[in-house]
Formats: sequence, C-alpha cells, structure tokens
Amino acid sequence: METGDAQDKERERAGRVAGLLLAAGSGSRLGRPKALVEVGGERLVDRGVRTLGDGGCAPVMVVLGAADTVVRDAHTVYNPDWESGMGSSVRAGIDALPDSVDAVLIALADQPLVTPEAVHRLVEAHDEGVRAAVATYNGNQRNPVMLGREYWSTVYGLAVHDVGARPFLRAYSHLVTAVACDDIASPEDIDTAEDLERLTGLLGGEAPGPV
Repeated sequence: METGDAQDKERERAGRVAGLLLAAGSGSRLGRPKALVEVGGERLVDRGVRTLGDGGCAPVMVVLGAADTVVRDAHTVYNPDWESGMGSSVRAGIDALPDSVDAVLIALADQPLVTPEAVHRLVEAHDEGVRAAVATYNGNQRNPVMLGREYWSTVYGLAVHDVGARPFLRAYSHLVTAVACDDIASPEDIDTAEDLERLTGLLGGEAPGPV
C-alpha cells in the first residue's frame, strides 16, 4: 500500500511545474521597487504572476524583499537577504518550493514582455521530457528558465550575489535545451525611467510580444 501511495505521489508530481517570480529588488536605478511599478494599470508583480499562471505553472510563487506586499493568486516568500542580490532570492525560492512539484520555471518581474506563450513553451518542453530549458531570443539565453528538481541543489550552490541560474546554464550547457521565443516574447527589462516609459508605450494596447 505504501509503495502504491508513493507511486501515486510521484505520478502527480511528474506533471507539475511551479512558477517562481523574482521580485525582491529595490529598483535602485529606477528609484522604487519594480514589483510595485504599474504598466498598463497593472503592477509588474501581478503581471508576472498572471503570466506564469496563464502559461501553465502551478503553484505560482513570488519572492519579495524591498517591497513586502500582498500578491493575489500566488504564494509569497520573503527574502530577508534581498539586498545581497538575486542569488539569495533564487535560494529563498528554491527553499520554499513544495514537494509536490517536479520542476520550477524562474522568471523576473521586470520583464513584462515575457508572455504566457513563452512560459507555455518551456512547460511543454518539460512535459516532453526536457529537464532543463531556457528561453532564447536571437540565439541568446535569457528568461524564463525551467529546471527539473534534480538540478535545484546545484543551482542553489551556484546562485550567489547578483546572479541566479546563469552559472548553471553556462557550466552545464550540455544539459540545457534552448527554446526559441523570439516570435512570441521579448526579454527587455525595466531598469530606468526611460525603459519604463518605452515599454509602457509598447504595452499600451495590451498586445505584448516581440519588439
């Protein structure tokens, strides 16, 4: 009976990809936490959560830090070490992932042109047996990144200071599948007021996609 229960849990986990949105930074160049910035009447943190959920991730988790706020439709994780950089947020997120998921898809809150369709492509890759994948644009690796459970400890150890999954992608490139997303998304991020103004204009018609 115990063996059957374990097999049932394993089958349940095999189809689940959690979404992990990193939204802990203070936005030093922007002058305010990016998570709370509104684009098209929607906060970046809420947009990121919606993108992950619509793309097929469940559950969706958000790592917060500089802005500790309420986020609907997501489990929030507070990173007390957010000032040390993105690496600590990756580690905080991995620590909080439930046992019921088989993989995690990591995205950044300040990339509003990443679409649910791009997320779905990486989730589909997982469903087809891929264990590590990264979205590419013009051949360049960016975000999101999908990582099977067996790689979490390695990513955890390499995520330090202001880097997340990048060291893993470089050191274990032979394990990583590139998923082209040029036609449905863009990795452009919001770092400055000029970036915010430009991307807000692009998203004004609510038709996110490549630029």
